[in-house]
Amino acid sequence: MISPESRRSVLPLLLLGGGVLFWGTSFVAAKTALATFTPMTVMWLRMIIATLAFAPFWMRVPRPEYRRGDWKMLLLAAACIPCLYYVLEGYALLFTTSSQAGVISAIVPLLVASGAWVFLHERLAWRSVVAITLSLAGVAALTLGATARQSAPNPLLGNLLELLAMVGAAGSMLAIKHLSTRYDPWLLTGMQAAVGAVFFAPMAFASNPATWLSAPPLAWLCVAYLGIAVSLGAFGLYNSALKLMPASRASLAVNVVPAVALLAGWAVLGESLSWVQLAGCAVIVGAVIFAESGPDPVPAEEPLG
Repeated sequence: MISPESRRSVLPLLLLGGGVLFWGTSFVAAKTALATFTPMTVMWLRMIIATLAFAPFWMRVPRPEYRRGDWKMLLLAAACIPCLYYVLEGYALLFTTSSQAGVISAIVPLLVASGAWVFLHERLAWRSVVAITLSLAGVAALTLGATARQSAPNPLLGNLLELLAMVGAAGSMLAIKHLSTRYDPWLLTGMQAAVGAVFFAPMAFASNPATWLSAPPLAWLCVAYLGIAVSLGAFGLYNSALKLMPASRASLAVNVVPAVALLAGWAVLGESLSWVQLAGCAVIVGAVIFAESGPDPVPAEEPLG
């Protein structure tokens, strides 16, 4: 029989594993959906689908223990994800490949460490400083080594937008970690989806919704996958893991996303990388592993609020 201690240590890993699988394959699904829908349409459809999927469970989620000033962290979490994150990533995938976008996501743990240093007053180890510098060099190699093609007409712009999207993701992770002791992670996930459904609606309906009826089934299938498996499932699983472990350790799971994204991009879309880009990928992942192989930062989360 599995002991309660083992169960508690395995559960966060299973939650993170599910989130990583959904996140890694989301780039291919988004790239496919964007071949039919505009970015704002994809964003709104996935948000409204996630909101409708969560609605039957809304009343079953434990009520939060609201404290004065929590609205600031709730606003930050919602502004970063879905608003900032999805806008930037939606347009990024118009200009770069799903594989390159997935690799850039590996920089999230370093961004979280930097944010913890600034907002949570955690010590930023020299390993993190070196790794941040190396990872940015890797992103530059990934971008400069790319050539324009049909699936990536402007990789420089696309990769820059994806990098900025990761800044938004890191901001949301820090805010949710601060709230997770008093707010159910699925409540926070449902809140973000509902905010996105409202935020993206005007832009989506300005994108000629009459054409949606002629969209092929594959495009709708990809949007449904993004809404249920990614916007609701992946973020809900990750937010649940955040409640059970430090943010710096939970963010390590993002390291696996590039591998999943690269494999999915190769298997489904036939994408490939140059030798320079492969070297950039190795530098990014290696830098993150180097940074996280050091000692754990000392948490000091209260100043964020």
